[in-house]
Amino acid sequence: MSLVEIREAEAAPAVAGIYAGLREGVGVAQVNLIWRHAAALPGVLDWLWAQAAPALASGAAAGARDRIAQQVAVPALAAVAAPPGVAELVETYNRGNVTNLGVLTAIRLRAAGLAAGTPGATAAVGAMLPKPPALPKLAELPPDTATLVRGLAAKHGLSDASVVPSLYLHLTHWPAVMARLPGLLAPVLSPEGVAAGRDAAVAAAEAEAPGLIAALGPAPAAPEALAPFLPTLALFTREVIPGMVPIGLALRRAFAA
Repeated sequence: MSLVEIREAEAAPAVAGIYAGLREGVGVAQVNLIWRHAAALPGVLDWLWAQAAPALASGAAAGARDRIAQQVAVPALAAVAAPPGVAELVETYNRGNVTNLGVLTAIRLRAAGLAAGTPGATAAVGAMLPKPPALPKLAELPPDTATLVRGLAAKHGLSDASVVPSLYLHLTHWPAVMARLPGLLAPVLSPEGVAAGRDAAVAAAEAEAPGLIAALGPAPAAPEALAPFLPTLALFTREVIPGMVPIGLALRRAFAA
């Protein structure tokens, strides 16, 4: 599956307005792929945003974000002296991935019938993180770099092997860092490490879901495009995003050491 998307620079005013709200609500200067994909499906972005916006604005999503991150243990990696901008990029993905995992898991489970629970403690979103460089497109990368990106993505064992996590694409701005990633991330990207980290992130997000459902806005009427979108939402909240949460948290420690 190759996901259609509307990138931020290509967004019409109505979509751009939601993207701006997402950036402010999550505290990162970029919009996650699952939202960009939803924007390409009639009515789906509006359906998601109507529910997510109150949870982001209230701090409920940020509180869940912090608790989810605390529940995901990662192995210690070798310390790396990161070039300027790399640690900030990783932190952008950490904040975005964990926030989106919590909110979108709650939306997915509410659509499946899960009831609201007791709201959890709220937290501050945090100051806006620096804007990342432009996101490269896989098809425009040099062949050797594209092969490296595909190799890292393949280690996630996604049920849809065509999905490439955006962090790997973004890190191609730093070729020396990319060259180190297969060895550096080996403890996290072993089959056992991938399963353990992903499953811990999924479990933590699902534990937060009832409280977050209580903070969501009312769900609008389901658009026609929602039915084909829901399997993709499940893929991202059960495989793609939770698989990247331990990667980001492990890189945070490696680059800070």
